[in-house]
Amino acid sequence: MDTIKYVLTENQMPKAWYNIQADLPQALPPVLNPATGKPITPDELLPLFPLALIEQEVSQQRWTSSRVCQ
Repeated sequence: MDTIKYVLTENQMPKAWYNIQADLPQALPPVLNPATGKPITPDELLPLFPLALIEQEVSQQRWTSSRVCQ
């Protein structure tokens, strides 16, 4: 199988992404903290991910943009 690679210039990079969660009939179950078994909070994710990515993940908006790529 051949690998296809797309190289985009900075101007070609997406500015927003479609968030399917906005159109689901019901919300997805929350991600659970493996240590506590309770829904994980954005504060618990901060040591692992930049805040902009966490905001994207918890967003219920149909279109989301990332400050990470701006």
